[in-house]
Order: sequence, then C-alpha cells, then structure tokens
Amino acid sequence: MEQFHATTILCVRRDGLVAIGGDGQVTLGDTVVKSNAVKVRVLKGGKVIAGFAGAVADAFTLFDKFEEKIDRFPDNLPRAAVELAKEWRSDRVLRRLEAQLIAADTKHGFVLSGSGEVIEPEDGVIAIGSGGPYAQSAARALLRETKLSPKEIVQKALTIAGEICIFSNTNITVLEPEQ
Repeated sequence: MEQFHATTILCVRRDGLVAIGGDGQVTLGDTVVKSNAVKVRVLKGGKVIAGFAGAVADAFTLFDKFEEKIDRFPDNLPRAAVELAKEWRSDRVLRRLEAQLIAADTKHGFVLSGSGEVIEPEDGVIAIGSGGPYAQSAARALLRETKLSPKEIVQKALTIAGEICIFSNTNITVLEPEQ
C-alpha cells in the first residue's frame, strides 16, 4: 500500500468506543504552508467518522462518494467501504485520485485505498500518512499499558507522532461517532 506523506491520521477502537484524529499540518514540498487543517470529518449525520491522507481535493471527492455509498447501504459500513473501493479502483477518473481514507463507526474501522484495499485491522488500531507508523506504535503501547479511552489514546499517540515526524504537527483534531 502506498504511503502518503505530510499527514498523520489515527483510528483507535476499545470497549465499543472509537475515535479518529489527525494532525493539522499541510506541507508543500519541504515547506509548512498551514498548521491548523482539519483532516477528519463526521459523515452520515454523526454515525461515521473518517480521515484522509493525500491530496485534499481528491479526499473531498472520496468523502462525497463514500457518503453516497453509506446512504445506499445504511448501517452496513463494511458493504459501503467495499463498494467505494470497487468504484475507486475501476472508475477511470477515480482511480487517479491520490488519497487514503480511514473510516469507522461504532462496530467497524477500515483503511481504504484506490488500489482496492479494504482492511480492518484485528487490534482496532489504524494509521495512515507519514506519521502513521509512529502514531500506530504509540497507540498500541497505550492500549496495552493503560486504561485510557480511544479519544485519549488518539490524542496522546498523535502528539508523539507530531513530535517525531517532520511532516506532522501537534495541532490535533479528534472525533468520535455518535452512539
């Protein structure tokens, strides 16, 4: 799976709760052009949360397409995710989009890409972007060694990633779906 640079998005699930967060840094080459971007959003009236890594316009296009799939398959996030991945991979225009998505509801969480991946990690931790491996490592350690909530773990793990990855920062947004 291609690794996108210049962002960190993390999803953590624990005890029936889930949170997704992202850093706020936007870079153009090796220059920081914005530090407070919001790369996570609420979909489906608050029932689904999603975050993106990659080109912003491409990600917004994918968010719109994904919302269409969620509307078509309400209360079935796995089916909506698979349908988006199929269209993303097969459509001549969509397959050129350069982004990855993480999407989650209270039951499922997936990483989606244009090459057809729809992956639901078994440990409930998903990370994408250049700081993804740092955030994922920190989140796994916090899951094992603390009783913190998913929202707290996302905040702390993204802070650690933002302190290590030069393409991430510690201006973090964390969202949770409605129960």
